[in-house]
Amino acid sequence: MITTRLSRRARLLSLPVRTVILLSTGTVLTLPLLAGCTENTPAGNTDANAGGNPRALTVQATDSECKLSATTAPSGNITFAVTNSGSKVTEFYLYGDDGKRVVGEVENIGPGITRELVLKAEPGNYITACKPGMAGDGIRAPFSVSDSGDQGAGGYDIQLVDRANDNYRNTWRISPSSWWR
Repeated sequence: MITTRLSRRARLLSLPVRTVILLSTGTVLTLPLLAGCTENTPAGNTDANAGGNPRALTVQATDSECKLSATTAPSGNITFAVTNSGSKVTEFYLYGDDGKRVVGEVENIGPGITRELVLKAEPGNYITACKPGMAGDGIRAPFSVSDSGDQGAGGYDIQLVDRANDNYRNTWRISPSSWWR
């Protein structure tokens, strides 16, 4: 068996090349681990309501509780940051005052996950609900929206909403005569 021996220069160069390869591999493998240790909140906002924004609310949902950071907010765009601290997949709803009309919802919030519900709310009374296990009526509580002076949807927005509602109704309108085709 014939073996070749590296020249002195090749041996001297091979050591730095190996070192560079090992260091770069170690760096590439370590960076994702370090990135996982960073805070993932927007700059200057350690808590959704810490900045004094009354429209940014937090919801702590567990298997037996649904705690909101506030039970009232001014009208306009409201953000509910819903964190599931329970062991079951959960949902969060904002219902109208009748408890049936869904104003907004966020579904499939797994354990340890935070998801946001962003909606535009008019002044009035509402009901919040967390649904651990995504079943039943959920854990409900009253919620109110005070008048902030923000104007609601403008004339053009109302026309778009009306047209969208008409299109939806027409899409799902099925006549009995079409059942047998």
